[in-house]
Amino acid sequence: MSALAGVGVGRGIAAAKVLRMPEPLAPPSDEPLAAAPDAEHARVQEALQHVADELNARAAAAGGEAQQVLEAAALMAQDPAILDDVRSRLEGGANAERATWDAYAAFREMLTAMGGYMGERATDLDDVAQRVVARLRGVPAPGVPVSDEPFILVARDLAPADTATLDLERTLALVTQEGGPTSHTAILARSKSLPAVVGVVGLLDAAADGQRAIVDARAGTVELDPDDASVDAALAEREARLAAASAPITEGALADGTKVPLLANVGSPKDAAAAVAAGAEGVGLFRTEFLFLDASAAPSVEQQTASYTELLQAFPGKKVVARVLDAGADKPLSFLNDAHEENPALGLRGIRALRANEAILRDQLTALANADAATEAELWVMAPMIADVEEAEYFVALGRELGLKVVGAMAEVPSIAVVADQVVEACDFVSIGTNDLTQYTLAADRQLGSVAALQDPWHPAVLRLVKMLGDAGARAGTPVGVCGEAAADPALAVVLVGLGVTTLSMSASAIADVRAELLTVTLDEARARAERVLAARSAAEARQLAAAVSAG
Repeated sequence: MSALAGVGVGRGIAAAKVLRMPEPLAPPSDEPLAAAPDAEHARVQEALQHVADELNARAAAAGGEAQQVLEAAALMAQDPAILDDVRSRLEGGANAERATWDAYAAFREMLTAMGGYMGERATDLDDVAQRVVARLRGVPAPGVPVSDEPFILVARDLAPADTATLDLERTLALVTQEGGPTSHTAILARSKSLPAVVGVVGLLDAAADGQRAIVDARAGTVELDPDDASVDAALAEREARLAAASAPITEGALADGTKVPLLANVGSPKDAAAAVAAGAEGVGLFRTEFLFLDASAAPSVEQQTASYTELLQAFPGKKVVARVLDAGADKPLSFLNDAHEENPALGLRGIRALRANEAILRDQLTALANADAATEAELWVMAPMIADVEEAEYFVALGRELGLKVVGAMAEVPSIAVVADQVVEACDFVSIGTNDLTQYTLAADRQLGSVAALQDPWHPAVLRLVKMLGDAGARAGTPVGVCGEAAADPALAVVLVGLGVTTLSMSASAIADVRAELLTVTLDEARARAERVLAARSAAEARQLAAAVSAG
């Protein structure tokens, strides 16, 4: 038996035979164009439309987060710039496959260089290109192989189109050689409650079709060629974990009764039903961008009030934490900031952009106050990317001027942790966005595949910043929550509580696993685990230390 390690997603465990994703299509030949350019251009048009239709159909069937990812991929197959580039290459003598392949490659390089959200799209562009070329060749598009038996899917990485439409009756777990905790594979696996281990170095050299394996997401391990006793133990453990996760819904708490409210991250009012069904005790991150991102101008106070009211009405008597518009960097808006920036992630984004366009911020705060007055929810409002106490005081004062009762700050910039003692005195609460906090702490773009290994909230530098915020909050009596992807990791959730975090907010699908994990430790045990993890020298070592304490 051999063991491989990676980044676990969830706390599930599975034992089955390995089924490997087929290798990508080979690059096209350089044979010169055999038909007229117009005829080949029409053939490429048909292939692009076919792929777009197929991706949109998968999107409609998938729903949720997967639908958004797939619809974005479909747009890549309909981009007129791609078709124009293909025509130029055809007229230069390239064959249809080569022209398409090279056009997408050029587009990919351009997006990768842009980084941020565009860099993330570049990763998915490869899958679209493969599908179009497969259509031109008349061969099946690369995808998840079909099996009549349950299997563990092994791949270099998975495209959103594959992950979003997996057969969950037969796919027991996902294992990839590439990717990190915030990759599409990890996010979609979590949304489907599917055990996964990503970023497994050496996976493709070690795992073969038909080989038996045990995947333990909680431990972040993949065991190859386990003996019968190990498989039996894994299956028994799987049943125990499923039973714990499906136990009756209760409030989030530790084994000693210490309350840790478990909240949901939602992107729009339509996400409320899933959050309520999962037992969310409220909303820890209501992303209000959904009203702004596809608009050519900021929505009116009336439009915003109606949408916010709809969401708040789903949580009577419960806390709903709304984040005001977080735009800029990977979410550019022409009416907020259309100036070119060499490095937009460090430019006019978050509270900086809103402060420069205060009329938009005032309208949004007014709409939130209106919705609060019209419902029975307990509305808390926070601003993104607060860097210091001066910015915090500005936002809190403006919120209170416009009628909001509870106003706070998001901790995503490392500087806010350094001056946490000042910020917690100025705010009613602080919520840590671990995705951005990690990228800024480690100078690693959260959407860039080449530095995905650094985008890990287990890094001790990130955890020490969380502790600084937790300690400051405890001294001042100011609540400090976490609303980033870190809260959805059951093992890390325990560590966060040990660092002083008072509430955890995550995707609704992760709540059951986190609830079950918290019930396995007392507050003293969580603190001891956090203290040990803080001494780690890397994210991988931090995980190992936490796992060792858990096993002990």
